[in-house]
Amino acid sequence: MPHTILLAGGTGFIGSRLADLFRSKGHTVRLLTRTPQGPDQYAWDPMAGRIDDTAVVGADIVINLAGAGIAEKRWTPSRKKLIVESRVRSAQVLREAFQRSGQLPEAYLSASAIGYYGNSGETWVNENSAPADSSFLVESCAAWEQAAESIGALGVRTVVLRIGIALGKSGGALREIAKPLHFGIGAYFGDGSGWYSWIHRDDVCRAFLWAAENPQVEGIYNAVAPHPARNKELVKATAKAMRQPALFVPAPEFALRLGLGEMADAVLFSNRVSAEKIIQAGFRFQYPELEGAVEDIFKK
Repeated sequence: MPHTILLAGGTGFIGSRLADLFRSKGHTVRLLTRTPQGPDQYAWDPMAGRIDDTAVVGADIVINLAGAGIAEKRWTPSRKKLIVESRVRSAQVLREAFQRSGQLPEAYLSASAIGYYGNSGETWVNENSAPADSSFLVESCAAWEQAAESIGALGVRTVVLRIGIALGKSGGALREIAKPLHFGIGAYFGDGSGWYSWIHRDDVCRAFLWAAENPQVEGIYNAVAPHPARNKELVKATAKAMRQPALFVPAPEFALRLGLGEMADAVLFSNRVSAEKIIQAGFRFQYPELEGAVEDIFKK
């Protein structure tokens, strides 16, 4: 049955693909944007607490991907504040709009990230694992999830997807890995042994579609492929898929810390994250293996 989907963060790396996928399945997609430019686009400015309330009227499923980019700028104190507040405020503004309109959606789907687990090293972690530390990534993901839970408290079916390293050509980690490869350099981080729990961008989008279309799905799920790879393996698989001969060299941790400051956590942290729960709940990955995923991404 076709639904009306309200999508916040629908112009980004994942959101733009997600909007296309929902439309291809016959659903109506409304976008929340600061600069609405056409039909099915509605104005909002979560940091200012503003939203066009008509956006939520008649919305069956609300999907919130909104938030300032984690790896776009150095983590100054003001940037860290924006990263957390942009995620929390977006959920608060939606919650308030639901209450004003007197209409609750059937479901609220929120992004989170595997940064929730902190630097968990070699240990397999699942949805019940406690964070390994109290780093900024942990703090920001915890605040993000608490904001989603506040909507769940209204009686709305709520699903949180802890998204791994999303792979696609047009953004995210893979675009950064590919840049030096064009010049024959395969740069890996630290000693390259950190676990990267990755997921093909199409599988992230399919996971949101699955959560939207299956009313029994509720709670927190890891959106990661079932076979994590070490950082160096990811770089080598990317070079192979690009048909690009490369010299593989480390970007030493001290240099990354010097250049990126605390934001180096985003590339140096090791996360070996289990996909067991989402698989047991019935989700099927189109790209469970790294080699097949990067081959698909670079095949065109």
